[in-house]
Amino acid sequence: MILAGKISNKQTIEYEGAIYEVIEFQHVKPGKGSPFVRIKLKNIKTGAIVENTFRPDEKFKKAHIERKEMQYLYNDGDLYYFMDNETFDQISIEKSMAEDSMKFVKENENVTIVSHVGTPFQVEPPISVELLVTECEPGVKGNTAQGATKPCIVETGAKVMVPLFVNEGDTLKIDTRTGEYSSRV
Repeated sequence: MILAGKISNKQTIEYEGAIYEVIEFQHVKPGKGSPFVRIKLKNIKTGAIVENTFRPDEKFKKAHIERKEMQYLYNDGDLYYFMDNETFDQISIEKSMAEDSMKFVKENENVTIVSHVGTPFQVEPPISVELLVTECEPGVKGNTAQGATKPCIVETGAKVMVPLFVNEGDTLKIDTRTGEYSSRV
């Protein structure tokens, strides 16, 4: 059990039958009245954000979240398939649950599957990936005064804004957290 007065960022708790991650917390000691804790929570399954106040002595049950590295195998319509690197068991995750995090992941790459009580709910891609540019318009000469960018499509089908010197066939390093171009490889 975790006391509201001892809570910190990134902890996961069970609250009102759902699992939440603490995004932000603030201990408030008003001049009159008793102190309280204002906590901003993010539902880890739906992504909804809730902000509530609690007494410092209120207790929450700690939620145990598992993270396991698995290999992305393939996409089959509405499902993504992954394989456990140790046991070779395969699991599937609905496309709606993982689509945003999978846009920079190629087949056979390792990702982290996040689950609660054996039920996967999130896919964490590697922090940076190297992808081949499949479609890219040539840069316009003279349009470089303010670090201009242009759109290009990488091998996974994701659209990335890149500097004008990037060409079709180049390999790029992309930060998956922001979806931004990092460097040319």
